[in-house]
Amino acid sequence: MSNNLTRQNLINSLYMQIGFSKKISQNILDDLLTTITDNIVSNKKIKISKFGTFSIREKKSRVGRNPKTKVSKIISSRNVVLFKPSKEFKNLINE
Repeated sequence: MSNNLTRQNLINSLYMQIGFSKKISQNILDDLLTTITDNIVSNKKIKISKFGTFSIREKKSRVGRNPKTKVSKIISSRNVVLFKPSKEFKNLINE
């Protein structure tokens, strides 16, 4: 059995805790995730108090090597999403 928290698990949790229908709970979750994603892309950084900060960092291109064949290849530059948890979040996890 998987220990992953799925989108459906989050929808069911919203449904049980708030009492809205599952369709409304799904719309709330979708809107929340869309808002977070859009803001990260446009502003490059988003801070959610007592949770953490999401930011985008550009990784430079570099030379990588296939360990099996030993063939070198250039890995292109790209943006990656970073997450830095808040102090409250860290303390909650370490309790």
